[in-house]
Amino acid sequence: MIKFIDRLSEATGKLAAWMFFAIGVFITYEVFMRYVFTSPTIWVDEVSRIMQIWATYLGAAFALKHRQMIVIDVAFRNSGSISRKTVETFSLLVIIMFCAVATWYGFELWLSATLKGHTTDSYLGTPRWLSDASIWVGFGLLALQALAEIIKVWTQGIAETDIIDGAH
Repeated sequence: MIKFIDRLSEATGKLAAWMFFAIGVFITYEVFMRYVFTSPTIWVDEVSRIMQIWATYLGAAFALKHRQMIVIDVAFRNSGSISRKTVETFSLLVIIMFCAVATWYGFELWLSATLKGHTTDSYLGTPRWLSDASIWVGFGLLALQALAEIIKVWTQGIAETDIIDGAH
């Protein structure tokens, strides 16, 4: 199960990176269309925003998997100590608790928008569920990765290279 969660976080992180790349291409296209042809698009702004929201939430689990989210090394440098493992676990539990709340209310927000047929106030009028779904999906993935990290802390320990490279 841990390997599956790690692969899922890796895949969503790579997807997020490609989404950020696509956003850059879209915005470059918009600037070109607006200032060279004086013919702005109606889709770039909203599509870029929706993709940025998704990419941000999808990238959170990837950042945690690569130990780029939580930094604890001033007082707890010894990666094998019980105090370091306890502090790491506490930090990850705080993330899980926050994620649980965000996932719960994010799902309610998404469900409400979906059932009521809410759309954005733009020319495209995209369904609100499209952006609202990113909240509970992203925080759900982050909670799963945090759970996987807790298990790894107690079964595999914290890699010394993470401490040396400052990657935790």
